[in-house]
Amino acid sequence: MVLTPRGKSKVIAVTRRAIDVAARTVHLDMKRGITGLATIASTAPFVGLLGTVVGIMNAFRGSSGPPAVVLAAVTHGISEALVTTAFGLLVAVPAAWSYNYLASRMELFDIETKSASLELLTLLTIDRRQPESIRTHASAETP
Repeated sequence: MVLTPRGKSKVIAVTRRAIDVAARTVHLDMKRGITGLATIASTAPFVGLLGTVVGIMNAFRGSSGPPAVVLAAVTHGISEALVTTAFGLLVAVPAAWSYNYLASRMELFDIETKSASLELLTLLTIDRRQPESIRTHASAETP
């Protein structure tokens, strides 16, 4: 089947739209879980900070009484503060690392998808009835 230039341009337009829709769909599917990682990475340090504040407040609350009781209360409060701070960092650091890794992979995927779609559209625009030298020259000029 030989396509007229008008028919060929319709095929190219439909192909371009189909590629764009497919790329957007895959991009949205990939992006769905990454938002949760970003939220965890950005809020976990604040949860750790809240625990630190509560632990320090507990340490000061127990600072009245005999020296042995004060020492036990203060060390317990500081211990709580350090544990919650460490937990917040243990959650935030891997979440931030994972988010950055996946975001960079998504960007690479978008670039590769765009390159492949441009190559496909270039192949569709080449007239196979032309001599090889003209096809090579035409494909080198196509953006």
